Amino acid sequence: MRRLGFLLIAWLCALAAPMAHAQQPETNNLRVALVAETDAPAPGTRVTLAFVADPRPGWHGYWKNPGDAGLETRLDWTLPKGVTAGDLRYPVPTRLMIAGIMNYVYKGPYTLLADLVVPQGLTPGTSLPVAVRADYLVCTDQLCVPETKQLAIRLTVGDGSIAPDRRARFDAWRQRLPQPLGSAAAFAIDRDAARIAIPFPADAQLGEDAYFYPLTADALTYAAPQRLTRDGDRLLIETKAGTQPPARIDGVLATAPHRGLAVHAERGAVAAGNGGAIDWPAALTALGGALLGGLLLNVMPCVFPILSLKALSLAKSGESAGHARREALAYTAGVVLVVLALGGVMLGLRAAGSSAGWAFQLQDPRVILFLLLLVFAIALNLAGLFELMPPRLAGRLAGAGSGGAFMTGALAAFIATPCTGPFMGVALGAALVLPWVAALLVFLGLGLGLALPFLLLGFVPALRRALPRPGAWMGGFRRLLSIPMFLTAIALAWVLGGQTGTDGMAFGLMMALAIGLVLWGMGRRQIRGLGNGIALPMCLVVAAVGMWQIARFEGPGAARAMASGAEPFSEARLTALRARGAPVFVYFTADWCVTCKVNEKAVIETDAVRNAFAAGGVAVLAGDWTDGDPAMGRFIQRHNRAGVPLYLWYPKAADEPRVLPQLLTRGMLTALAGT
Repeated sequence: MRRLGFLLIAWLCALAAPMAHAQQPETNNLRVALVAETDAPAPGTRVTLAFVADPRPGWHGYWKNPGDAGLETRLDWTLPKGVTAGDLRYPVPTRLMIAGIMNYVYKGPYTLLADLVVPQGLTPGTSLPVAVRADYLVCTDQLCVPETKQLAIRLTVGDGSIAPDRRARFDAWRQRLPQPLGSAAAFAIDRDAARIAIPFPADAQLGEDAYFYPLTADALTYAAPQRLTRDGDRLLIETKAGTQPPARIDGVLATAPHRGLAVHAERGAVAAGNGGAIDWPAALTALGGALLGGLLLNVMPCVFPILSLKALSLAKSGESAGHARREALAYTAGVVLVVLALGGVMLGLRAAGSSAGWAFQLQDPRVILFLLLLVFAIALNLAGLFELMPPRLAGRLAGAGSGGAFMTGALAAFIATPCTGPFMGVALGAALVLPWVAALLVFLGLGLGLALPFLLLGFVPALRRALPRPGAWMGGFRRLLSIPMFLTAIALAWVLGGQTGTDGMAFGLMMALAIGLVLWGMGRRQIRGLGNGIALPMCLVVAAVGMWQIARFEGPGAARAMASGAEPFSEARLTALRARGAPVFVYFTADWCVTCKVNEKAVIETDAVRNAFAAGGVAVLAGDWTDGDPAMGRFIQRHNRAGVPLYLWYPKAADEPRVLPQLLTRGMLTALAGT
């Protein structure tokens, strides 16, 4: 009722505004000036007009959607024949809450922009008188006053030239307008809860006061708090739905002071964020996939040798059924706790804005080197170089009882992270969009699937009896199992090289050789019955030194970026390249554009495209529109695009570029380079 009464008063004030204007002089609680970007627009072009508004101290104007109260600015144009006016464009607003009523306002100077289209065929020197009446509401925290301004400006048809100082002012005003996001958003309404998922790269900057300003009337409850969470390459906004469920929600995502993105969200499926309602069918499907994925992970080369040796040790021990069950439970606990810990850390990183995925720790070369040395040592142990089995080592570290089985399970789970099996991708992908409780349930399923074979061995005596009887063949089988572990070590060395370059990979192999020499010496001592000596502490020292030093090696990322040959975009550089007759590929990107990043990683920055461009002599120009550079924005608009991504191909003999689709393929670019 309070909101309805305020709106009724504001509406009556607006109706009374024309009469009030006729009876009394204009008030100046909000000073407004009309400025044209050029006083001499060329025929067939657009000229931008600016409504430069400056409220008195303590007063504020309103955004296009004023919120719970207020009115948007209304314009009544008087234009020469053939001249048309476009819609008002508003800068990113701020919020003002008064007595539980949310207002979207401008508390300081702000500028609204509108374009006039000048028709073709006008003779230079033709006068174009433009008049406009602006009706708006201006308020303090206690008082609202409807005001009217009669504004006029006279333009003259000319060459469209723009003075540098005028250009600079308009460029500054345009930078405060919301930029097109370039990717479709989605929203869902569940009872009175609204969720909006906005594509937003995980590494793009987002201010602490980020907020979604809805343009669609009554789609959201304006005064309700908004909960913003980052989930990889999406931003999830959760708030209370409005009174009118829409088919589409338009709005502005404020990412920083005076910076924002224009968002268009269509109705669709949007998973709830942390704390939201759980989609149990999706969660249970993901749980089933995780169980199968974890089960099949046991046949991967990084897990199968450990599982096999642990299973054979259980068969050889001849202990009681109770002991077998305790071993199985301890092994399962080790696997599940490590998988849950890795999953929980991953979810925490994603909630903080990281794009971390499963095996996120493998992005750190220190972890890769540690795994390389550990797997290499296990492979040497299986090959018979020294006699210290991982379960026995774990038992000594953990003490008596089932500690060895627990540590073996933890070791198996940790070593399993570089491997990926069937069903895992879909299950873990679902875990990334489920609430944290359901996501952890998926990781629990993955751990149970990984531990399931040994768990069944512990609880099903028939399976233990089906295992081969112990004998001399176990020595040969154990050496055979070293082969997949050596292959895993080679794969880890390759990953290390991808992160740190060939120098880093060579350093890692030298550390592996040092570990191998220490373990060989330990094996020689064992043959003579002298024990392990200081071999194990020496291995730890070698690993620590290696992990400390590996961070100093630079990866090939910078070299790959330079190899693409991309130069910063400028119209002058483009003109120079075109004058030489070189084919040119121009692309415009932004940190907040997910489509841009996908095209860059999957297509533009690949070796196939780089090699094709190099062979075809193609010059590459890259324009970064993250900050809404006005000069770049004008260039983009000239190609009938409102934002990024924009991809242009300039062939050798053509005057005009070819505008490429927003989704690129490698075949598309390599084919163009060959023409």
